Amino acid sequence: MKLFPASAIQQLEFDKIKLLLAGHCRTEYARDKAENLRIHTKKEFIEPELQQAYEYKLFFQNHLYFPDDVVINLAKELKMLSIEGSVLTGSQFLLIKKLTIAIQQIFRWFDNDRRVAFPSLSLVISETYYEKVMSQMIDEVVDEEGHVKDTASEALADIRLRLYRKRNELRRLFDRIVSKMNKQGFLAEIEESFMNGRRVLAVFAEQKRMIKGILHGESDSRRTAFIEPEETTGLNNEIFSLENDERREEYRILQKLTKDVRIYDSLLRTYHGILGEYDFIRAKARLAMDYNGNMPAVHDKAFVKLVNGCHPLLFIYNEKQQKATIPVTVTLEDASRILVISGPNAGGKTVTLKTVGLLQMMLQSGLLISCSPESEFGIFKQLMIHIGDTQSLEFELSTYSSHLMNMKYFMENASGKTLFFIDELGSGSDPNLGGAFAEVIMEELAKKHAIGIVTTHYLNLKVMANKVQGIMNGAMAFDEKNLKPLYRLIVGKPGSSYTFSIAERIGLHHSLINKAKQLVDEDHFSLDKLLNRTEQDLQQVQVERKNLDKLLKENEKLKKELEQVMNRERHNQQMEVLRNQNKVSEEKLSYIKDMERKLKAIVVEWKRTDNKDALIKMIHSLLFRQQEKQVVEKQQKKIDKRYVETADPVKEGDKVKMTANRQVGIVIKIRGKKAIVQVGAVPITVDATDLVVIKDKVGEGETRSDN
Repeated sequence: MKLFPASAIQQLEFDKIKLLLAGHCRTEYARDKAENLRIHTKKEFIEPELQQAYEYKLFFQNHLYFPDDVVINLAKELKMLSIEGSVLTGSQFLLIKKLTIAIQQIFRWFDNDRRVAFPSLSLVISETYYEKVMSQMIDEVVDEEGHVKDTASEALADIRLRLYRKRNELRRLFDRIVSKMNKQGFLAEIEESFMNGRRVLAVFAEQKRMIKGILHGESDSRRTAFIEPEETTGLNNEIFSLENDERREEYRILQKLTKDVRIYDSLLRTYHGILGEYDFIRAKARLAMDYNGNMPAVHDKAFVKLVNGCHPLLFIYNEKQQKATIPVTVTLEDASRILVISGPNAGGKTVTLKTVGLLQMMLQSGLLISCSPESEFGIFKQLMIHIGDTQSLEFELSTYSSHLMNMKYFMENASGKTLFFIDELGSGSDPNLGGAFAEVIMEELAKKHAIGIVTTHYLNLKVMANKVQGIMNGAMAFDEKNLKPLYRLIVGKPGSSYTFSIAERIGLHHSLINKAKQLVDEDHFSLDKLLNRTEQDLQQVQVERKNLDKLLKENEKLKKELEQVMNRERHNQQMEVLRNQNKVSEEKLSYIKDMERKLKAIVVEWKRTDNKDALIKMIHSLLFRQQEKQVVEKQQKKIDKRYVETADPVKEGDKVKMTANRQVGIVIKIRGKKAIVQVGAVPITVDATDLVVIKDKVGEGETRSDN
């Protein structure tokens, strides 16, 4: 994207966004990319980067793991590897191995399902492959601490074996010498030390001539001399020689390994770039979490449809202060290309302008932006901005000259792919003359089909916005009663500057205010007053509408809850009917199956017996008993429904059930083992052991009945 002026990045505070992004980067690769963030002008570059940041943001939101926690900065090592004849150390090879393992984990993570779920993130590795040979080659030579392994070559294994034996031989010999010298009282408290890589005795300075050997040095106090005994000189020389052989062999092995790995230099650079790319994407997602960033729709044409957008830096600041950030909603397209925002000072005009500009730059840089996902953004080829300085009287002339120079550039270079922002258009000059020039500038930009936002206090620009096609008014809401800006953009109407209202609220004398009103053109004053009153009326309408919407939502909620209760009750009733139907059906089915089984038995018996009369009597008896059984079972169900059996002993006056015929009555008298029971109006004599005491179920909600 072409920017004008060069300081547009600072004016829209895009440089601060880049600093925040770099702060989330862990690798040098990602930090460098954040500091030199490009603003693209092609959808095929913008959309994949937005999608990658959005997909990674899902990991944070859903607490998912992605294997990019390994932080490796290998730029120097890879540069050295590419130089012919260079030799990497064992520790440097460990870093390269760490890189290959990290890439292996990423390739394993992207199985078929995850490639479908996160298609944009998988694009980072789509053009490469995982090569395990490098890791295997390094494993054969270097151990986990970065040392060359004994098994790296037969020569190295042989050298280290001989070195091990010589050192053991030297240790045994040296221990004997130390023991001998200690008995003679020649050694200092430390007894021995190492100097120049050789084992030496720590001898009292006055005794140094008593020991044959090589003097390697003395202590700072000159009280101790360090002597290599002549008995160990030969062994020390052999060990020194073997150590040199060991270093040469290790160097040769590492040199060969470097040469072998250099073949994959290009692939390693790709791996290093992949880790850096994922770190950069992670940083973009983490930054988006800071200001609630989302991914809007992107189209390959010039327009802006911002829904509930917030200035990201203001959002982060307000979050720390536990304050709410007022969002802005604005649409800039062919029919309404230029928005003229008016209203009181410190009402949020410049913040609104900067919000739209910064979000557009962030979007075209592949960063998620703080807005509703319903937002839609086009792509612009160039962005122009002019934020004037009307606070300095000393440099007023130069300020306006600079202003006109910038406007000249705007008008000469603007096109249908230009997004521009002008703060306080026409300021710095005579209001009438400056306002006239401002009209010409806006009309020319509208003819060029440029899209942008202009802030102003000029009344003629507010009037012009309602007359010229493509230019619309906007106002920053203001609470006149409490003298507070509301930082809310109202599109479609101009705003009042509230000049006299603010003067009254701060306590300026009425005579001064009235005098100022008399100096103002009557039409100008009347229009500003009308704008003032209209804005306050609109705010009241919005409050009432908000309350009405709240009541409608509550009513809708109650309606849904009532419908749920009714549906639940209707469902319960239907289930009860079905349960009763099923119960009856099950009883009938059981009876039919029982009768079918018995009839089959009768048919078999009919075919088998010759005594048909006896069989007929049996059939009659069976059917009669079956009917009797049904009557008894029905009677038992009635009793079970009304009464509950107890284990109490039978006594006169108890209500009882006769187990033989399931009849219920009252015990009138007990005579030994016999009892007289009143059933209805008829007294019956029965066996007392055939009686069970029962009680009414009235306490459990059953209806008492004597029938």
